[in-house]
Amino acid sequence: MIKIYHNPRCSKSREGLKILEESGKDFLIVKYLDIPMKKEEIKKVLELLDISAEELIRKNEKVWKENYKGKDLSEEDILEAMQEHPKLIERPIVVNENKAIIGRPPEKIKEVI
Repeated sequence: MIKIYHNPRCSKSREGLKILEESGKDFLIVKYLDIPMKKEEIKKVLELLDISAEELIRKNEKVWKENYKGKDLSEEDILEAMQEHPKLIERPIVVNENKAIIGRPPEKIKEVI
């Protein structure tokens, strides 16, 4: 089952959702700001994306700049930050079985569906 980690307030996430809707495939919408991801789920997504936790961070978010920027953070520290502040997670993320992609630009989503 295809899964999209979606933030309805984000234009890129809405564009990504539209691509999935137009694909005609079944998918699950995960509103990760409403129900934050657990660290284990974030780790699994990172493995599928083949990136580090820091690469999934939205570094222009106020919470990042005020609390984390410039600090020597471990992978675990960053995972905890994402779990505590899901707004820090880049979006949208689309997972299809053993493949995942960050939908920036949204057209990249077509690579995994």
